Amino acid sequence: MYTGSVKRDLSQRIMKLSLRAKVQLIWRMFRDPQVPRRAKAVLPVIGLYVAMPFDLIPDFIPVLGQLDDLLVIAVGLGLFLLLTPRAVVEQHLREFE
Repeated sequence: MYTGSVKRDLSQRIMKLSLRAKVQLIWRMFRDPQVPRRAKAVLPVIGLYVAMPFDLIPDFIPVLGQLDDLLVIAVGLGLFLLLTPRAVVEQHLREFE
């Protein structure tokens, strides 16, 4: 389980990465056999939600329509990282630092 200081440290290190590096990090972790299946299952769910034609808040509502998609992506990626063992996240992060 992650403690508060460990979560802050990991999130700070991940936030320092470029967008391209973040995408590569998630992709490498998704392909890693050490990452549990339940963690990997989160990513397709995020993709399906974003691709679905209906949303919790319709996209035609200015700003709020896009913010719900961003919120689902952020929470989903956070859940993906939370469900992944810390050692695996650390191992992949070291490749980008």
